[in-house]
Amino acid sequence: MIVTESFGQVRQRQPTRSGTRPGQERQQNNPQQRQQGQLPNATPQDSLRRGRPGAILDDTTQNLYGPKTTLQLFERDVLEGRYREQRVDTAIHNMHNQRYWFQDTAFYQHLGNVGTASQPLLFYMPTRIGVRLGKNAFDRYAYDPQKINYFDTRSPYSHLYYVQGQRGETIFEGIYARNITQNFNFGVAYQIISADKQIGSTDLYDDGLIDNQAIKVFSHYKSKNQKYELFANYTHLNHEQIESGGVRPDPDDTTDSLFRYENDLVFLNQASTQEMRHNYHLLHMFRLINDNLKIYHRMDWRSQRTNYQDDLIPFAGDSSLLFYPRTLYSNRFTDDETNFREFENEFGFTGRSSISYFKAYAKLRNSKLNYSAVKTVTMDSSAIGGLVTGVDAINQVLLGGEFQLNYQDKYLLYGEGEYQLTDNYRFLASARFKGLELSQTRLRQSPTLIQQRIISNHFNWDNDFDAIITTRSQAILRHQFGKRMHLRLMGAYTHIDRYVTYGFNAEPIQLNGNQQLLEAQLAQHLRFGGFHLENFLHYTNAEKAQYIRIPEWLVNSKLYFQGFLFKKALFSQIGLEMTLPSAYQPDAYMPVTQQFYLQNDLTTKNYPVFDVFLNADIKTVNVFLKMAHVNYGIWEPGYFETPGYPGLRRSFTFGLKWMFFD
Repeated sequence: MIVTESFGQVRQRQPTRSGTRPGQERQQNNPQQRQQGQLPNATPQDSLRRGRPGAILDDTTQNLYGPKTTLQLFERDVLEGRYREQRVDTAIHNMHNQRYWFQDTAFYQHLGNVGTASQPLLFYMPTRIGVRLGKNAFDRYAYDPQKINYFDTRSPYSHLYYVQGQRGETIFEGIYARNITQNFNFGVAYQIISADKQIGSTDLYDDGLIDNQAIKVFSHYKSKNQKYELFANYTHLNHEQIESGGVRPDPDDTTDSLFRYENDLVFLNQASTQEMRHNYHLLHMFRLINDNLKIYHRMDWRSQRTNYQDDLIPFAGDSSLLFYPRTLYSNRFTDDETNFREFENEFGFTGRSSISYFKAYAKLRNSKLNYSAVKTVTMDSSAIGGLVTGVDAINQVLLGGEFQLNYQDKYLLYGEGEYQLTDNYRFLASARFKGLELSQTRLRQSPTLIQQRIISNHFNWDNDFDAIITTRSQAILRHQFGKRMHLRLMGAYTHIDRYVTYGFNAEPIQLNGNQQLLEAQLAQHLRFGGFHLENFLHYTNAEKAQYIRIPEWLVNSKLYFQGFLFKKALFSQIGLEMTLPSAYQPDAYMPVTQQFYLQNDLTTKNYPVFDVFLNADIKTVNVFLKMAHVNYGIWEPGYFETPGYPGLRRSFTFGLKWMFFD
């Protein structure tokens, strides 16, 4: 790593949800049928109007456009020779659930409000080897360039998605897509996430905490002879979080009194994190022998710039507990920045037959990370003296491939591997026999760039950690009991050698021993007429993984009635949902580095959160009403999501998704 001091420089500041309405099951169509206008319910006019805007009306002036004529597809399916177009999502299932408002539906630990820094609550097997930045606190709020849903529309499609909560949380997404010609589609989407402070605020309803704006622009093109196909998109994220450091307790405070936080002080009063991301993504392919043999090229250029600022660092003479461990370049203010850029090219070929699939590729990855921290003339001066900077540049070559054998979609053998010259690797082998799936994964992965080194006003480390080796054995069993019940069981054993995490001082450490996790999971959906009971139960035995903090039990249960009301004019769900993680010691959060780290000061309670909800489908409008955390204050004053960050109190939330098909 190169470290220099320069003076006189001043920096200026998807997955489709279940719960489909009856009569709206997903439609998979042959691309030739689509080209010839031979879809189910197609009319003679359909074959004439391809590529022409405007709605088609039959003799009764009924609009023929809708979910059946607005289809979406994903580039991975096309690359793998599975041209599966799906109807646009009109489901109301889980619409009320906060986990489904963002780009990732997993369970997350966060800082008590929407849009805040977060990390997965359960363990997930890593999938990327080679160089990684390691700042992922805002990933779930950003569009993923490789998971964009592209469209094939017979008329312009747009939707407006809006969520408003009583505690200041707001989510908005507007999307517009249309076919320019029969084989060329273009779309754009804009997202806003905002929230108000719940702690450290003088005016509870007019003090911003989160300001998020995200954009995606996407296009899909297919040549007339079906030989060439292109997917391209641009995604952008601008995310700002006001940092508080959490509630600062008074000497006479108890754990329960911290929930009366309107007048409580916080550790940080003028700190903020701003993250800016840009991603350019391109995938194009050429069919040499239909889908039996294709060549392809994938290109990704991405940048991620993170800036942490605090204009009011607590003085060392302050009698209050200091939030920062130390100051290195200024006692007055902090202005740290990391700027990560990466350019990746992948070249390969792939092919599919009726019983097999294969892919082989080579990647060239060029990455660069610039660190900087503002330095004042003297430690107690407010005058800027320059920047302390550092640069890391890494070039990597990776080779990989996939292979699959299947029979009638009931029996499947699958394997994939990737090797980064000459250190990291990832291998996966799996087999499926009807409802039973067995898999074995082994991964050797370098620590992230941030775990290896950092330059900051409060931290400065330069580590030489070894690669982490993770092995996971997993079994999944799925079974459908008639039309009444669906059951999914999962069991897994994970062994991690040389695990790297952030220790009790918020700095990265590498453990000499190994961490072992034993997991079991049950997901069940039971139907009795219009009544539905869904249960999700996850058990984690982490007795031999004391540095991985996961609740032993995580329970999510939902009881609701689903059906038509008012002579089938309204399709709705009304019910009660409960989420309960068992007591554990959750990681604390360090805003300077955007990392969660180990702590032993707080052990959460076994505290369930109940939500009452109503989801409804009114023609082209989906709407929900929810009273969140209805049990607030009944038997406990509240709960902590993360040490210092209480969960939201009782609040009323409503949302809608309005779809337009012309």
